[in-house]
Amino acid sequence: MPNPSQPLAGKTALVTGGSRSIGAAIAKRLAADGAAVAITYSASPDKAAVVVADIVAEGGRAVAISADAGDPQAVRAAVAKTVETFGSLDILVNNAGIALGGPIGETSFEDYERMIAVNVTGPYVATQEAQKHMKEGGRIIQIGSTMVRYAAFPTASLYTLTKGAITGFNRSLVRDLGPRGITVNTVHPGPTDTDMNPDGGPISKIVGPGMAIGRYGKPHEIASVVAYLASPEAAFVTGAEIIADGGFTA
Repeated sequence: MPNPSQPLAGKTALVTGGSRSIGAAIAKRLAADGAAVAITYSASPDKAAVVVADIVAEGGRAVAISADAGDPQAVRAAVAKTVETFGSLDILVNNAGIALGGPIGETSFEDYERMIAVNVTGPYVATQEAQKHMKEGGRIIQIGSTMVRYAAFPTASLYTLTKGAITGFNRSLVRDLGPRGITVNTVHPGPTDTDMNPDGGPISKIVGPGMAIGRYGKPHEIASVVAYLASPEAAFVTGAEIIADGGFTA
């Protein structure tokens, strides 16, 4: 019988950008739910090693893979390494992302190309490769942003463009993968305490007053939403955009 405390037992998950913040919380939660977990990292090998060590210490299985999310060949290799290591791939969480801000008139084309590479091309390639290995019950989960619903401050138009692209991608992807029993969903975190946007940082001073529950989110709270979408309980949920933002966009 399935173990209700480990609904993902026997499953394999790949979490891109899983070395810190929301990605690390997602990796640990999926592992706690029974999945073998591969994480990718680019600039944080020490933090990635800590995430893997934490999972293993709790009796889980995990591996860290060096892969720049903006390098299609590295992304393909990460998917292949995941399958080689664990023998399957059932859950993909496209979490890796960067935010290079600035007024639209001052944004360099190099920043534009880098943001598109990491935030759009990376998830596209990871999805394209991962779905080849998925069977019925597969899960693809994209980490978006509430910025696609409510742009709370200036200088984030490029970031919002990339998250909007992924949101649109998912809407059609459900039609491609639905007949195979693979679900595709988007989680839009609101202001969350991360390395990129720390509680108490400059952005929090702008958006903090708009938080309906009076505080920033925690990475583990976003991970809980992802865990639900990855679970058998969410078999009928696909094409959804779940907003986890403490009422920020309400």
